[in-house]
Amino acid sequence: METHEGLPPYLLGFPGPLRDALVAAVLSGAKTTTTGLLAAYEAEREPLPAAGDRAVLLDSDERPVAVVEVAEVRVLPLADVDLRHALDEGEGYASVAEWRASHERFWHGEETRTVLGDPEFTVGDGTLVVAERFRVVSRLP
Repeated sequence: METHEGLPPYLLGFPGPLRDALVAAVLSGAKTTTTGLLAAYEAEREPLPAAGDRAVLLDSDERPVAVVEVAEVRVLPLADVDLRHALDEGEGYASVAEWRASHERFWHGEETRTVLGDPEFTVGDGTLVVAERFRVVSRLP
């Protein structure tokens, strides 16, 4: 059995309905990619993930539900996110435009702007994002 002691947390979205939906998509196998803002990593002074890193996926109640392993990390302009990545986010997007509109709503939300320390933050084609591919190593009881 995979141990998760000592592994950093793997957090998707903010606690609440969105995180619950994202965790469910990971556990079902539908979600194998995620996208974050490079600016958020910088604002939180978090190191970028790297292939081979393992972390423990937490639900909205901060319960560990799975161990995930990073398979690939790309830092790229928002305009360069491809359809495969958008589809593999497992949230039912049919196009990159649909994926981007959803992510812009999230990134332009109050919680993200608070993390960034910029109440006027907006993304554009050149905004750098961290496109991550991962896999579930084990589910936790």
